[in-house]
Amino acid sequence: MKKEFYTLDSFFLESDAQMAKAKLESEGIPAFIWEENLNYHTATSYSRVRLQVYLSQKEEALRVYEEIKSYARDEKGNLIVCPNCKATKSEKYYSRKGLFFKLFPFFESAKYRCMQCNFITRPQQ
Repeated sequence: MKKEFYTLDSFFLESDAQMAKAKLESEGIPAFIWEENLNYHTATSYSRVRLQVYLSQKEEALRVYEEIKSYARDEKGNLIVCPNCKATKSEKYYSRKGLFFKLFPFFESAKYRCMQCNFITRPQQ
């Protein structure tokens, strides 16, 4: 029987994926990290590992994952609001365009990507 998978999220750090995987498995949901060890062998700073669950357990996994997912906040601690769809589910986003930012991503100014509509915006000044 062929198993189909759903990608719950992708992570720059494998350790973040491992923590989310542990939470899902503690709730009885089998989880898998795709390209788990490949991240350490690639020379690019923008490679990501994917956290996957069985498609049949997608809804339950999303419910559990929403409880532990942390979204971007401003300096006052308020959730970032997407100017496009008004959702409060954004994450920090770095485009890493150009060789300099690929080698030194911490020099790039932060932006936010809405997890609902994928709209990218810069922080309010």
